[in-house]
Amino acid sequence: MLQEYLLFNDELQAVDAPLLTASNRSFKFGDGLFESMRMINNKLQFADLHADRLISGMKALKIDGHALMDDYFLRQKTADLVKRNKWNGNVRFRLSVYRGGAGVYTPEINKAGYILEGIPLKASRYELNSKGLIIDVFDDMTKPVNKLSNFKTANALLYVMAGLFKSQHRLDEAMILNQYGFLCESISANVFVVYNKQIYTPSLAEGCISGVMRIAVMQLCKMNDMPLIEAQINPEILKEAEEVFITNATQGIQWVMGYGRKRYFNEVSKFLSEKLNAI
Repeated sequence: MLQEYLLFNDELQAVDAPLLTASNRSFKFGDGLFESMRMINNKLQFADLHADRLISGMKALKIDGHALMDDYFLRQKTADLVKRNKWNGNVRFRLSVYRGGAGVYTPEINKAGYILEGIPLKASRYELNSKGLIIDVFDDMTKPVNKLSNFKTANALLYVMAGLFKSQHRLDEAMILNQYGFLCESISANVFVVYNKQIYTPSLAEGCISGVMRIAVMQLCKMNDMPLIEAQINPEILKEAEEVFITNATQGIQWVMGYGRKRYFNEVSKFLSEKLNAI
């Protein structure tokens, strides 16, 4: 098997090389954030949106160096990694950014470090799932609403616990509520609900991740004159909705088939998935 590489602070390293020390702040304190990205046919999808969120998140965390991590940086570094690994141009990437240096809860410096890693994919387009997802609501823990809620931070214990709930109950995905008991997101995606022929998604004020694919789908709805409302959504709507689908930057759109005894259609998700691949 050919040796594969990742990028560690601009240097190519073997994927199995020991890189981080026990003093790494992301390991110790969850002091960092990340972006999950998708490349299709050698084109990094929505690079500008990923860069905007990454820069905003680094500013919110007061990590220096955010001006350097623009869309040009993302395109260049992902292309470098594809070339070195001789991948086919269809790749899922994860860029992890952390605060370097020492210190306990109070950092001594705010310099950024990063790791960029990738997994090659076979598909050269976003694929709508053929079998709909089975979901339930995870309510053992809720997501706090604060100035960091919209970013993908390195503190992911809520999602880990929801993932354990999903496995325990043999689900495909679990819905997460915010601290006020309203629908927020799923473990790895934003949520859209079709009810009375209107499309609803939790607003950013509800504490959901400001998803790149969420923005893309909202733009697609606007382009196709499909009414979409950002709102505060009671989870009880899941019992009455016509459709439910989730979105993220690596998988695109995934439709939900069932919640308890409730069954959903997939007309809207199918239509939007086709439009997404036509961009």
